[in-house]
Amino acid sequence: MTDTPPVGGTPAVPTPQPSDNPPTAPVDAPEGPPARLWDRMRADPQYAPEHLALEAVRRLGPEAAQWAVRARADQPGVSADALADQAARKFLNLARLSGAVSGAAGLPGAVLDVGVLAWTQARMVLHIAAAYDVDPLHSDRATDLLVLQRVHKVAESARLALGVAAGRERAHALFGRGGRQRPLGHVMLKLGVRLAQMAGVRAAKRMVAKIVPGAAIVLGTWANSSATRDLAERSRALYRPRGAAVPEPRHH
Repeated sequence: MTDTPPVGGTPAVPTPQPSDNPPTAPVDAPEGPPARLWDRMRADPQYAPEHLALEAVRRLGPEAAQWAVRARADQPGVSADALADQAARKFLNLARLSGAVSGAAGLPGAVLDVGVLAWTQARMVLHIAAAYDVDPLHSDRATDLLVLQRVHKVAESARLALGVAAGRERAHALFGRGGRQRPLGHVMLKLGVRLAQMAGVRAAKRMVAKIVPGAAIVLGTWANSSATRDLAERSRALYRPRGAAVPEPRHH
């Protein structure tokens, strides 16, 4: 993991190097958004959750589909609920670790932490979808992510925002960023707030705690795991076939 070059003397968010080949299975350590996505979100922080959702489906959807196929081959007769539970446990554990990924203090580290958490949560949702035979590569999963992560209340507004973000992404690719550059500190703060909203209310508190010296003492890994556990339950409720028996509540 490397730091992006400072802009105007102000440190930017540390970002991982981009990879040409996305991972094909869940890993044992949290992974953050790819560097190109960080660049896109910094250039357009207002639509950071939408950019993250679009990229997650493109990049992580194949991973989730391959995981489901492999898991069913390795566990003949396994139920969809059991697979969803396996995915939830896996990414809940990664969410607990995601607050310590950056090793950076202050606003850059806080923004990276909530970005890693939001990305981990998106991976979990797509894996749960795949567990229930819902196509994790379909564009509708980006809409699901934004509604499940409570960035938007309804699918219609999520789809509209995704369309705007996709258009801005294409325009940036064709014409560059353009326009007046805002101060990096302002951009970073807005990006952090938007990603914290996506990752959950407790993630926002954790971000503030990392910026304010001493405040982080009162927050632990529960700040990530609680929001992620709730998201897992909402995802199961969305993707479980209607009429299917609801299993007993899970405690991780």
